[in-house]
Amino acid sequence: MTRDLPALIGATLLAALLAATVLAPWLAADPEAMNLSAIHAAPSVQHWLGTDELGRDVASRLLHGGRVSLAVALTTAVLAAGLGTLIGLLAGYHGGRLDAVLMRLTDGVMALPLLPLLIVLAALDPAKLGIGDEIRDSEIFTIGRMVIIIALVGWTGAARLVRAQALTVKTRDYVRAATALGATPTRIMLRHILPNVASPMVVAATLSVGNIILVESALSFLGLGVQPPTASWGNMLTGAMNVVWSAPAQALWPGLAIFITVLAFNLAGDGLQRALDPRK
Repeated sequence: MTRDLPALIGATLLAALLAATVLAPWLAADPEAMNLSAIHAAPSVQHWLGTDELGRDVASRLLHGGRVSLAVALTTAVLAAGLGTLIGLLAGYHGGRLDAVLMRLTDGVMALPLLPLLIVLAALDPAKLGIGDEIRDSEIFTIGRMVIIIALVGWTGAARLVRAQALTVKTRDYVRAATALGATPTRIMLRHILPNVASPMVVAATLSVGNIILVESALSFLGLGVQPPTASWGNMLTGAMNVVWSAPAQALWPGLAIFITVLAFNLAGDGLQRALDPRK
C-alpha cells in the first residue's frame, strides 16, 4: 500500500482523523459549553472555526462529533461484517435447504427500501419496550441503538460475499481431506474456510464504513439518530439548517468532515483491495 498513492493519502487522512477525535477531550474545550454573548463568532485564536447558534465552539463539537460518528460507523461495520460472515459461512458450507432459506432472507432484506426502513426502526419508541427514561437518554443507549438498527440491515452484502467465497473454498482438496479425516463442520468452517474468506471480508467492511457514516448522518440530520446536546456530524448539520444563509460555515464544516472521512475510507479500502488481490 505504501506504493499506492491514493491508498496512502486515504490512510494518512484516516490516521489524522482518528488521532484528532481520540484526543478531542484534551485538544478541545467542552463541546456543550454555551456563550450567548458570542453567537456565530468569527474564527479566532480561542475558537478556531468560530461558534454556532448557541455560542458553542464549532471545532470542539466537530472533534467530539467525530468520536460519535466514527464509533457508530466502525462498531456497526464490525457487527454487520460478523453477522454477514456467520450467515454466509452457514449458507455456503451447508448448502441445500439452509442455503436457500438464508439467501431468500438476504434477498428479502436487500429488497427493502433502506432509508425508509431505517427511519421507521429509528422512530420506534423505546418506552414501549419498558426502557426507563434514564437509560433512554444516555449516550451509550443512543449510540448502541443506532449501531443495532444499521447493522440489522447492513449485513446482506457481507453474507453474499462470504457465501460465494465459501462455495469455492469448500471444494478445495485440503477441505475435502479435513472432511475425510473426520473434522466437524464447525472446525472446517472456522479453521479452513474462514481464514480464506477473511481478506475480502476485511476489504468489504472497510468500504462499508463510509456508507454507514452517511446513513448515521442522514438519520441524525432527520432527528432520529444521535440527539442533542450530544454532538454528531449529522445533528450539527441539523442545527445549521436554520442559519445556512446567514452562517453558511455552520453547515460547511460538518459536511466537509463527512466528505473527507468517507473519501478517506474509500481510498484506503480500494488500496487494501488492490494489496490483497491474489491475482497480483
